[in-house]
Amino acid sequence: MTDQLNTGSHDLPISDALADFMTESWADTSRPGLAPLPLAAYTAKRRAALTQRFPGERLVIPSGTLKVRSNDSDYRFRAHSAFAYLTGSQEPDDVLVIAPSGAATLFTRPRSPRSAEGAAGQEFYRDRRYGEFWVGARPTLEEAEALYQIECAPTDRLRDALTGPARVLRGVDPTVDVQVAPHDGDAEFASFLSEMRLIKDEWEVAELQHAVDATGRGFEDVVRALPQALAHPRGERYVEGVFGLRARLEGNAVGYDTIAASGAHACVLHWIRNDGRLNGDELLLLDAGVETDNLYTADITRTLPLSGRFSPIQRQVYELVYEAQNAAMEVLRPGARFRDFHRAAMAVIAEGLREWGVLKSAEGDLHRRYTLCSSGHMLGLDVHDCAKARASAYLDGVLEAGQVLTVEPGLYLQPDDLTLPPEFRGIGVRIEDDLIITEDGARLMSSGLPRHPDEIESWMGVLLG
Repeated sequence: MTDQLNTGSHDLPISDALADFMTESWADTSRPGLAPLPLAAYTAKRRAALTQRFPGERLVIPSGTLKVRSNDSDYRFRAHSAFAYLTGSQEPDDVLVIAPSGAATLFTRPRSPRSAEGAAGQEFYRDRRYGEFWVGARPTLEEAEALYQIECAPTDRLRDALTGPARVLRGVDPTVDVQVAPHDGDAEFASFLSEMRLIKDEWEVAELQHAVDATGRGFEDVVRALPQALAHPRGERYVEGVFGLRARLEGNAVGYDTIAASGAHACVLHWIRNDGRLNGDELLLLDAGVETDNLYTADITRTLPLSGRFSPIQRQVYELVYEAQNAAMEVLRPGARFRDFHRAAMAVIAEGLREWGVLKSAEGDLHRRYTLCSSGHMLGLDVHDCAKARASAYLDGVLEAGQVLTVEPGLYLQPDDLTLPPEFRGIGVRIEDDLIITEDGARLMSSGLPRHPDEIESWMGVLLG
């Protein structure tokens, strides 16, 4: 019985003869003359800005580690946003180290050798987690230097580079955390790594515009597929799958789990089960974003009538949210406080609820029973970007040209809420768009998708033929 307790790998053992044979007769797979990645010039500027902020200090930013999904299967790796921002690399277990001199080194696991002695020479075909035959080839050190325009070294030399005090982006790679004693300035370091991403450079804006445009095409795909989704017992999941195909075809993946919420599911702010049917008499709240190959994501929401036409009550709720979004977007300009656009949206929502007789007064915060979350957030490498920034630089700060954010007011009228007239219960509406702050206002990056209810009905009519 004991020989069955620890089965380990289900692969057959490797004979000595096979191990020897696997080291022979491989062509040279190196790729000389690789051009630098387009973003390499920008990552160099970002590292320079980081060094200027912390002169004479050792700075450590890991990419992150692989995470187990089930048994020996990992989730698809996604590098930490701060690491990707500073290097352009997306490999697991990499670490960026900026020495006190300001010199930057990317410590990375080079491509597995095919002729080395021992386990190192067998990784390429035996290691299911890192082996080239299992997960694809990694760059060599020379290739990584050419692509990222940064000095590279193998990860087995990392320990020597971590001697002495250092600020570390903690909670990303446990093996790095334990090698460097905590620094009083680690929290400040994490905050600055978020804050330096608040204003996007022109390369980032182009990435985000690509993400937004691809997301618009994904929404069109969904509308075209609605007849099939309506006929499927898991119509929400059908919608999710259709959008996910666009995200994989035009980018890396979705930037966050798609919310495909029909009927009362739209009253659940982060509904991602997506296991419900679609009912032609109800609304579909679709909150989705394509993430580019360089990890920048869009974040757009449209609430669509599954019949192609809003009912009078649906239109009444939708138009209130639409007017709230318009009020919020009119506030956006450099120098405005970040929270101003949310307050503008909520003033419209509260007054609308009073006019409907749901609230006795638009004063106070009782309207939040029907619209709990904030009306927007920064957008970039993370869907909720720059989240570690200090409140004074973000939530309580002022808007600046180059910031990209969402505006997403909503109304979520719960199906069991007895403060509401029965005809309102179970309706959820959110409208979300992506905007960039300009020198004199804001530009709607997602203008390719209709927002007004009349425009939505016409757009759906064309797509559905």
